[in-house]
Amino acid sequence: MGAADHREKAGRAAVTLGIVTVSDTRTPETDENGLWLRETFGALGHVIAGYRIVKDAPDQVAAVLDEMVSLPNMQIVLFNGGTGIAPRDTTYDVIARKLEKTLSGFGELFRMLSYQQVGAAAMLSRATAGVYRGKLIISTPGSPKAVKLAVEALILPELNHLAWEIAREA
Repeated sequence: MGAADHREKAGRAAVTLGIVTVSDTRTPETDENGLWLRETFGALGHVIAGYRIVKDAPDQVAAVLDEMVSLPNMQIVLFNGGTGIAPRDTTYDVIARKLEKTLSGFGELFRMLSYQQVGAAAMLSRATAGVYRGKLIISTPGSPKAVKLAVEALILPELNHLAWEIAREA
């Protein structure tokens, strides 16, 4: 069975998502990414089961990751922010240690697409994705352009397929 067959089997049902913005400065009123993500997925009929803003501190990122995957019916958790290489950027490190299966292609494709927008600076991104406790975790940079690129080019085209794959039996 090929990818097209899998997409057809996955259907178009609502997917339950969690959204986490990792930022030391954003608030619910200034979180442009959180607002855009909730509006975009909500307009498509998907369910936002949880939304949080946390500081880029390893204990806070780990705690919100565990909280999100524990929410009823959660399928996919989207993190934005904290994926760079500055000393304060720890989101990737926390998430990468917890992933049970990695989706290497997500980060590779994101950096390839990002290169078309920002050039060689794309190599600074540590965007990643994988499975943790049976949920898909996706982590992108926190710039609004990066979030939109990841969602529009990579996540939305495969959203139902991704949710279906992590939940299906062998």
